[in-house]
Amino acid sequence: MSSLPARHAVVVGGGPAGLMAAERLALAGVSVDLYDAMASVGRKFLLAGKGGLNLTHSEARPDFDTRYFERQSAVAAWLDRFDGQALRAWAGQLGIETFVGTSGRVFPKDMKAAPLLRAWLSRLRGQGVHFHMRHRWLGWSETGDLRFQSPDGELAVRADAVVLALGGASWPQLGSDGGWVPMLAEAGAHVAPLRAANCGFDLGAPRDGAAPGWSRFFTEKFAGQPVKPVALTAEGVDGRRFSRQGEFVVTATGIEGSLVYAASALLRERIERDGEALVHLDLLPGRDAEWVREQVAYPRGSRSMSSHLKSRLHVEGLKAGLLHEVLSKDEYGDVAMLARTLKALPLRLSAARPVAEAISTAGGVTFESLDERLMLKSRPGVFVAGEMLDWEAPTGGYLLTASMSSGVVAGDGAVAFLD
Repeated sequence: MSSLPARHAVVVGGGPAGLMAAERLALAGVSVDLYDAMASVGRKFLLAGKGGLNLTHSEARPDFDTRYFERQSAVAAWLDRFDGQALRAWAGQLGIETFVGTSGRVFPKDMKAAPLLRAWLSRLRGQGVHFHMRHRWLGWSETGDLRFQSPDGELAVRADAVVLALGGASWPQLGSDGGWVPMLAEAGAHVAPLRAANCGFDLGAPRDGAAPGWSRFFTEKFAGQPVKPVALTAEGVDGRRFSRQGEFVVTATGIEGSLVYAASALLRERIERDGEALVHLDLLPGRDAEWVREQVAYPRGSRSMSSHLKSRLHVEGLKAGLLHEVLSKDEYGDVAMLARTLKALPLRLSAARPVAEAISTAGGVTFESLDERLMLKSRPGVFVAGEMLDWEAPTGGYLLTASMSSGVVAGDGAVAFLD
């Protein structure tokens, strides 16, 4: 009885989705070659872990699934195969213990990304995965071979199955520059425009008659400082309301940080439709509006309003600066107006920051271009995973979990295709 011919798969992209697809293929006995344009794999993964690698979130499903907005049903199917609990068990198999932080986020016990990545790459090499660095994918040749630009020139590679996991367009210096978009479009895939997700926003005019952006004094004094505690409220184009307490950072041009990132999809869509997005900040989220009104109206004698706010409400520094940015001199002296603004300070946002500055990307290959295995309908044998796909999620472990679960689905899909 003759043996079956060797099966060969190529994975393009060495981020979490590509590495996970390579692992699934190798576990099935497929010969795997992984190509990446950078000098080493997992660069964005390592950078994301600098302040502590947020692997996943302990939030229970189906609440976990809602973090993927309009794509939640599609991503839920991936999570059925590999969810946050499976990710923690997988990390444990690599010798990486995890714990749940006070926010519900899950981290490695030592908080670091490098030990996990080293253990993972060691296992992949032991499984027979071959790595080819500094190989930039150029598309397909006329005969269907994969074209790569290597240090030794252009080469052609033939594969029985291909998994593309080239990332979106955020942090292009780490390898994901969106250069694959025209090649996928030419291959017959529909690609939604790549847009910034989990990003900062530029400020419009803080009040009527003012120039866009912060005042020079405010920028020089407060840029780079966090606003906390604070609650942010905004309304989406579909009537969906966002309201959450947290913190964000003042930038030279506007605002960014975890609380802003959580609302970024809603804010971006509002700006795309209306040209601006209005958010309201509650500078005293632990106090109700009536208490704030009473404290602002409390007789202050000869004290200035600034001294009064500092002594009665502990509002000073950056929060006091925000009040001066959005209120005129007369409005600042109006007790009722001041009290309302402390509980609902308006900021008009005029634009999302460029996609290259964003943490992640929205847009990509649409699900209508793929079958349930994440294979391109227009190019059988080619699978797509990770941020190349048209989905988005907030930070907090949701991005990494879905990226890796999509790698599982695409890798298993490639195995099924080869079988």
